[in-house]
Amino acid sequence: DTGVPAEQAGPACRVAQSLAQYCVGANYAWATAEGLFLLRLLLATPARSRLPAFLLLGWGVPVLFVVPWVVLRYLYENEGCWERNERAAVWALIRCPILAAVAVRDVTQV
Repeated sequence: DTGVPAEQAGPACRVAQSLAQYCVGANYAWATAEGLFLLRLLLATPARSRLPAFLLLGWGVPVLFVVPWVVLRYLYENEGCWERNERAAVWALIRCPILAAVAVRDVTQV
């Protein structure tokens, strides 16, 4: 509990919470992109032509799960600064893609 009543937690706090989630997601997406990029290099594929795809993976993919997470948080858990995660399904929406990125990265580093 942050001690801030729900009605006093402003949109800026929620935007900051959303941005933090995006950064976490982008971090894992970039780790995945890096693993895939290195795998391509090791397999002697011309990696330079694939760079736009890797950039899209690293910066675009997190948007695909952070935006729905923001919408669900706003609709179903719009309390405080969104720091608590009481609905498992909403929390899974942001954590499952990160777990998938870790799994892909681990498989590509074999």
